[in-house]
Amino acid sequence: MKLGIMLPVSGVHASPANITTIAQAAERIGYDSITTYERLLRPMAPAMPGPDGTLERLPDVYRTTFEPLQTLSHVAALTSRITLSTNIINPLFHSPVVLARRLATLDQFSGGRVLAGFGQGWLPQEFATAGVPMKRRGAGFDEVIAAIRACWGPDPVEYEGRFYTIEASEINPKPVRGDIPITIGANADAGIDRAARIADGITPIAWALDGVTAQAKRFWETAERLGRDPAALTVTAQTNHPMEPKPVDGERPFLRGAPQQLADDIEQLRDRGFDGVLFASPPSDGIATQIEMLEELRSLVPAG
Repeated sequence: MKLGIMLPVSGVHASPANITTIAQAAERIGYDSITTYERLLRPMAPAMPGPDGTLERLPDVYRTTFEPLQTLSHVAALTSRITLSTNIINPLFHSPVVLARRLATLDQFSGGRVLAGFGQGWLPQEFATAGVPMKRRGAGFDEVIAAIRACWGPDPVEYEGRFYTIEASEINPKPVRGDIPITIGANADAGIDRAARIADGITPIAWALDGVTAQAKRFWETAERLGRDPAALTVTAQTNHPMEPKPVDGERPFLRGAPQQLADDIEQLRDRGFDGVLFASPPSDGIATQIEMLEELRSLVPAG
């Protein structure tokens, strides 16, 4: 079972030193991937629904978020094996040629270790800042991914779509393996179906075991109906709960708890055909305690 961990790119532990420490520790311990994500800004205005439905400001964790590809470029030079992943970047915020070249450049410098995790985003202020209308989601998301894949294909690259046009050109560098795997973060049916059609994998948030299993089943069945081989696609359950240094008593949310509790949950996912688990929130304790928990969990969860 593959295990991934979000680098401390935001929150109280976000710093170049801590990012470096966790990245190198994750590789040493035997984790399969380290991950970053994209947050362009934290609006001063309320923008996120709170528990009672009224809008609140985004949590303080988003005050500083290190840029995802710059961060991965840094840790690429300090590691040698571990996969370098984004979960997620919103490709709609970028020119497809520029983003394709940045990812391919990182892939070349890291020896083919990049995984591109994409998502459509939801924050209106980010779309406004990027100069992209939110209504471009859906068809525009499909198209920007198609244009990125075209850039990674043979020269001359040429693309003509509704939103993007690339005149016949040489566009380089290319990815080491000729392509970079693309996963999509999605939980809604439409997003799951889109991932089954255009992506190499999916990373649904695992709020509950039965719920995320149903999402995985829909993904596999839709891919097969579209003539794709489900066995060639990956399903990675994502949890936004941080690891806990002590067991969680009482009724416990799925994939929240101490390493032994998490290991029990992960085995249930393995039995249901999942490929891996991504811990999208790093442990909330100090860096030394985080590394201890990462070591314990990896020792409890066999690889493969």
